[in-house]
Amino acid sequence: MAVTIQKLLQCKQQGRPIVALTAWDYALAQVIDQAGVDIVLVGDSLAMVALGYETTLPVTLEEMLHHAKAVQRGVQQALVVCDLPFLSYQESPQQALHAAGRVLKEAGAQAVKLEGGYPALAETVSRLVQTGIPVMGHVGLTPQSVRQLGGYRKQGKSPDSAEKIISEAIALEAAGAFAIVLEHIPADLAMQITKKLSIPTIGVGAGPHCDGQVLVTADLLGLSAWQPPFAKLYATLRQDITQAVQQFSAEVREHQFPPGE
Repeated sequence: MAVTIQKLLQCKQQGRPIVALTAWDYALAQVIDQAGVDIVLVGDSLAMVALGYETTLPVTLEEMLHHAKAVQRGVQQALVVCDLPFLSYQESPQQALHAAGRVLKEAGAQAVKLEGGYPALAETVSRLVQTGIPVMGHVGLTPQSVRQLGGYRKQGKSPDSAEKIISEAIALEAAGAFAIVLEHIPADLAMQITKKLSIPTIGVGAGPHCDGQVLVTADLLGLSAWQPPFAKLYATLRQDITQAVQQFSAEVREHQFPPGE
């Protein structure tokens, strides 16, 4: 049976951990969906793992829509959530409504994700939710703010910054967000937020006390050239693919492939 927002809320109430992974094309989406994840996130991390950018900032709404369409075609059970990219929602609620509406109408995703929890953004989330667009929040390390943050550093380590993140999470829940990603914050802070909220928290580098966990699938599979400190390597596909290509190349050059009749 397909995963819904209501089922995710039930997971939190029942203490069943939520599993989320990213996808950027049909084949990968189909595999991780059939493996049984709850959420498939078309994250703007695809800017780095699929498009070769140094940060998530350059990816456009059109590019996100292109990849989200492919992912949606591969998913049958999981809830598909798509990131709104940098500068596609920050200018005004109307801009956000237009971008999010395209994600649901054209790509077929079930929800969108926005970064940050400042007051103006909470108002935008409220506007989207009132229009019928489900929204997942994202606080802590927000990669779209990497220039302002001075890199991908852990957030919420000081009392003031921790309190700010707590306030943002509470504001996003009040605005109607159905879940919130907590990225790269101390585990005790993530636990505080998880206990305060009635909606699920999805951690990434935020310790074991969140209601669920998400990773960039390229990191999990060992496809990334660089691993974040909080990721765990479950496979070494970059190495495996390299060896397979080298073997194929050698066999072609030595006239061993294709085999003769």
